[in-house]
Amino acid sequence: MSHMARKPGKQYQSAQKQVESKEYLLEEAVPLLKKIKFAKFDETVEVHLRLGVDPKHADQMVRGTVVMPNGLGKSKKVLVIASGDKQREATEAGADFVGGEDMVNRSSRKAGPISTP
Repeated sequence: MSHMARKPGKQYQSAQKQVESKEYLLEEAVPLLKKIKFAKFDETVEVHLRLGVDPKHADQMVRGTVVMPNGLGKSKKVLVIASGDKQREATEAGADFVGGEDMVNRSSRKAGPISTP
C-alpha cells in the first residue's frame, strides 16, 4: 500500500499565496504574519537573523536570554527533610515545606527527585 503526501489545507494554501519567496525586513514581516494567521491559538514563528559577526572571535560572541511571557510551565515546590538547625536554615533559604520524619510519610506518595547533601 502506498502512502500519498497529505495535501495542505485551504487556509494554509491561502496564506502561502500571500507570502513571496524573499527575505523580509522585520518591519514588513510582523504585519504580514498578523495578516495571514488563521489558527485559533498563538502560532509559532521561526526567525533567522544574519548578524554579520564571526563567533570564532571572543569579542564577537552572541549570547542572550529570553524571558518567556508565561514562564516555562509549572513551578516547582521544595521540600526539605531535616532536623534541628537545618530546618531553620531551609526555611530561611526559602523552602516551601520543612519537616522531619513526619514529612517522609506524607511525601512518599508524591515523591519526585530526592537529593541529599
